[in-house]
Amino acid sequence: MTDIMELFQNYKNDVYRLAVSYTHSIQEAEDVCQTVFLKLMEQKSIKPGKEKAWLMQVTANQCKSLLRSARWKKTEPLGEETVSFDEQEYEDIWAAVMKLKPGYRAVVYLYYCEEYSTKEIAKLLKIKESAVTTRLSRARRILKEELKEV
Repeated sequence: MTDIMELFQNYKNDVYRLAVSYTHSIQEAEDVCQTVFLKLMEQKSIKPGKEKAWLMQVTANQCKSLLRSARWKKTEPLGEETVSFDEQEYEDIWAAVMKLKPGYRAVVYLYYCEEYSTKEIAKLLKIKESAVTTRLSRARRILKEELKEV
């Protein structure tokens, strides 16, 4: 397996962004990242070239577990002041994406930011490909309406 520090350096931002898109919380996303890379250290073998997919899948699963348990505790949502962009348009898009349900945010992030195919997203999230395309379609419709108002 590739050196763990090299994997950390290469994929820490990807793991973190996916975790933020799921949790809406910087602190929770940092906890998820830590857990994911600890699990990586415990992992005996990952197929070469599949490290990123493994990390994204573990991140998604960890976020889902966290969200199931977070229903019973109060968490502070991610504030818009913690993320800044050079252009207002990007801030508006970010705000609209962060309003989406976690399942929609995840597929939007994986599809547009990480450039995974719908088939790959389905494998990562352990859902049917048709569910991925449905979520993308619904998310696009919601975003279109939300951004039309801006």
